[in-house]
Amino acid sequence: MSNYSFAKWNTDFPLVRTPESQRKFKSPAVEKLIAEIKSKTGNKEIAWLFGNCFPNTLDTTVDFEIINGKPDTFVITGDIDAMWLRDSSAQVWPYLPLMKEDKNLQELIKGVINRQVKCILKDPYANAFYKDEIKISEWKDDKTEMKPGVHERKWEIDSLCYPIRLSYGYWKETGDTSPFDADWKAAMKLIVKTFKEQQRLENNGPYKFERTTSWATDGVPLGGYGYPTKKIGLIHSMFRPSDDATVFPFNVPGNMFAMLSLFHLIELHDDKNLAHECYNLVKQIADGIEYNAVIEIHAKQKIYAYEINGFGSYNLMDDANVPSLLSLGYLDNKLLQDNVYQNTRKFSISNNNPFFFKGKAAEGIGGPHVGMDYIWPLSIIMRGLTSTDDQEIKKCLTMLQQTHAGTGFMHESFHKDDATKFTRKWFAWANTLFGEFVWKVYRERPHLLS
Repeated sequence: MSNYSFAKWNTDFPLVRTPESQRKFKSPAVEKLIAEIKSKTGNKEIAWLFGNCFPNTLDTTVDFEIINGKPDTFVITGDIDAMWLRDSSAQVWPYLPLMKEDKNLQELIKGVINRQVKCILKDPYANAFYKDEIKISEWKDDKTEMKPGVHERKWEIDSLCYPIRLSYGYWKETGDTSPFDADWKAAMKLIVKTFKEQQRLENNGPYKFERTTSWATDGVPLGGYGYPTKKIGLIHSMFRPSDDATVFPFNVPGNMFAMLSLFHLIELHDDKNLAHECYNLVKQIADGIEYNAVIEIHAKQKIYAYEINGFGSYNLMDDANVPSLLSLGYLDNKLLQDNVYQNTRKFSISNNNPFFFKGKAAEGIGGPHVGMDYIWPLSIIMRGLTSTDDQEIKKCLTMLQQTHAGTGFMHESFHKDDATKFTRKWFAWANTLFGEFVWKVYRERPHLLS
């Protein structure tokens, strides 16, 4: 066992969860689940980790209030005092099945939807926002249209996909349509408008981004519009889900996530004209991916490229942040039956992926965001969530158990050879997602938690 796991000591686990008096939000349904899993899980360290990680978003990151008669929930990402559209959606997603047992939890998540609508209407191209809607960002000098209340304005396709995913998941669990008011409908129309603008079929559109920095991953070349593309119907994305600049502007996981989101929006929205726009967009994206993003590699295996430009150039890699190629089977479980996805999954967790790292502590996917040799627990969790193999799922659980570095929480990343070298000790997305993974194993394969 790793030096950083408590499993080799016969001792009580330390109390590391936020004290009850300091928790931001308390959910009886969440506490009931934690107690159940702790009592019925043979692996006491995994149970302890679940009890710390699963409630971490509620314990530490949510700010709930009623504004103009509507619930409003601002969700910080952890140690950065800003709300990402992506992170906030992913942080509360695992709680959706518990809403039927806890109406206050339902109101909290409804509040996240309402807050995201405000953010989108403020600026659909921004990825992160402040609660104070007139606060000036540290990135105010970026060469883009920075507005008060915007933390960062990196255009990423998934930033607009995640709010649709959350709205859809909320509706499927509750049947409640009350969040989908005039403001929500306006935000959804703005999402579709933004997607179409970033197809750039006629011109470059209204968005560009440049930053004075020594970090190549923080800037966009050629006047802030990115490298040239052939217009093939795909949506341009200047940044990845990691907030790193794309190499080629067509990010394939982001575009595939957009297709799924547009299908969900067709179900959610009652505007026939908007549905027609969504169908057309889906068809254009699907054709663009089928004819340009499926690449034949060794042994004539077909996989999805990570990024393309439409001229025939492509980037074969995968990144840890979701949507990644690996995570596509998590976002849309129908893809688990797709041969191209399964080939891609094998590629992502192999040495053929330049950002797959294997060391003394663990193996997994990282990315340029924190540099070489750093594995993201998100990628290990995604590997587990997209696996149907007991041995592989158990391996993922063991690696996660052995690499929390004695803290009782997941981190943004850790060094492949030494899990005590980690980034971001307070990263709520990874914590809550770990909880989702353990809960799934508990429901479907409880013997793996013995």
